[in-house]
Amino acid sequence: MLGPALERLRSGGIEVQLAQTRAPGEATQIAREAYERGVRNFIAVGGDGTSYELVNGLYPRALEGDKPTLAFLPLGTGNSFLRDFSDRGVDHAIESILSRRSQPCDVLRLRHKEGVIHYINLLSMGFTADVATLRARRFSGWGELGYVISIFLALARFQRRPFPLRVDNEKEFDRRPCLFLTFNNSKYTGGTMMIAPKAEINSGLVEYVRWGPVGRLGLIRNLPGLYDGSHILHPLAERKAVRHVTFALDAPVDVMVDGEVLSLRCEDLDVLPGALNVVA
Repeated sequence: MLGPALERLRSGGIEVQLAQTRAPGEATQIAREAYERGVRNFIAVGGDGTSYELVNGLYPRALEGDKPTLAFLPLGTGNSFLRDFSDRGVDHAIESILSRRSQPCDVLRLRHKEGVIHYINLLSMGFTADVATLRARRFSGWGELGYVISIFLALARFQRRPFPLRVDNEKEFDRRPCLFLTFNNSKYTGGTMMIAPKAEINSGLVEYVRWGPVGRLGLIRNLPGLYDGSHILHPLAERKAVRHVTFALDAPVDVMVDGEVLSLRCEDLDVLPGALNVVA
């Protein structure tokens, strides 16, 4: 599938140089080295995890130089970010590249105890991260079915717990138990789940979605709402558009960041407005 896509790009006058990755994290190093050589236009070939690695190769260095541009050939399993623009996948992506159609995109920056990461889609904690962790560790090659199986396994374990945090200028930390929290730049996760229907990629804000301590049966009844965005209308749901989040975690927690599963002791989250150009 990659070969025909590249042929269409080259036929349209796009010069493409391939850099193949063979191990996790290698795309980060490739992007970092390419940026240092003066490359400013990149195409992520794969899913959300590939673009996540590229973004972390570009930042924070790109904050000191020319703004990079990131395009996509969505040949991976998740491809959530592009769904904000189209559900036509590769065809839409190729058309966008050929037409040189780009727009500014915020980059979200998370500082944690061991360092800093950057992302353009979302970070989640709680049930949604539990689902992603299960999928990554046990069903990584199962596509959409892997998400569904992981959801029901996470339901069997079902944890509702606090993730202490405060947003913007709030004085008190929110220590209420919750089912999940997400910190979004774009609308979708898991390919088709519209977890943050009001998110905008260039708003200069983090779209923060919180679902309180919904019960197991309540979650099952409302699962369809996670796919059409209506879950934010639930009485236990909250959403806010914020500039800054401060965490008060006692230990690392499992998080899902742009399709990647990590264990981090998060400290604070903010926005780099319009720091990246995306072709979409």
